[in-house]
Amino acid sequence: MNVKELDPESSPQAAFGARLRRLRRERGWTQDELGELMGYSSTHMSSVETGRKLPTLRFSRSADLAFGIAETADTFEREWREIRHGSLLEGFPQYVGYEGRAAEIRLFEIGIIPGLLQTPEYARVIADSDVRRGAISAAQAQERMAFLAERQAALVRTPPPLVFVVLDESCIRRPLGDAAVMDAQLAYLAEFAGLPNTVLQIAPYDMGARRTLDLPVYILTMADRSLMSYAESAQRGDLERDNTFVLPMLTAYHQLQAEALSQAASVAIIEQLRKGTT
Repeated sequence: MNVKELDPESSPQAAFGARLRRLRRERGWTQDELGELMGYSSTHMSSVETGRKLPTLRFSRSADLAFGIAETADTFEREWREIRHGSLLEGFPQYVGYEGRAAEIRLFEIGIIPGLLQTPEYARVIADSDVRRGAISAAQAQERMAFLAERQAALVRTPPPLVFVVLDESCIRRPLGDAAVMDAQLAYLAEFAGLPNTVLQIAPYDMGARRTLDLPVYILTMADRSLMSYAESAQRGDLERDNTFVLPMLTAYHQLQAEALSQAASVAIIEQLRKGTT
């Protein structure tokens, strides 16, 4: 029987398949036996092992259970996320994993509507622009759009998280796409502000030096009240869980909220801008 050998270094997908095969052989299992444990045919198992078929989240989690590694740091699910989100900034997929379970989410953004609040049309304008610039491929653009949809869907849960958003005024005044895209995006912001679990505020230009944050920041409060923050540079993201660093950022965020416009005043500005896009 010919067995296709893969170079694990050739791609994350090949590394996934090679590791799956290695762990299976270490346990003395055939593809049929592992497939039966996981709920897949031997043909499917062979396709993943040889890199002909991409693993799915369900497949990865089933493999973790079959090999007894679901609660470890080196799971197949982690490898799947690296394959799926390879075009995203380092640290961001890890952050999003926590974001989907957070009890409270606080974010501050400059220049662009943050992903959690983007309409599909607005997000598409950004992705298409990145493709035209050569920053990402068309396939990576599709991956980012799918990832954003998953991220937004993860917040529709019971009970929903509390979401606090402060947007620099540049976020709502910078036009992206045509007038219809911007009008729909601004309308969604006003709708978002009306939800019972959200607070939306605008940090106006005239705040000047009273704006306490100069970079986009995300702060999470988990169900056990632990804190973590996430911030990005141009090349990577940084997930921080040490309260020595997170607490000062949280204090700055509260100070920013105190100086920003009220939600009512913020929505009023958004509605005024909408009149100029229609």
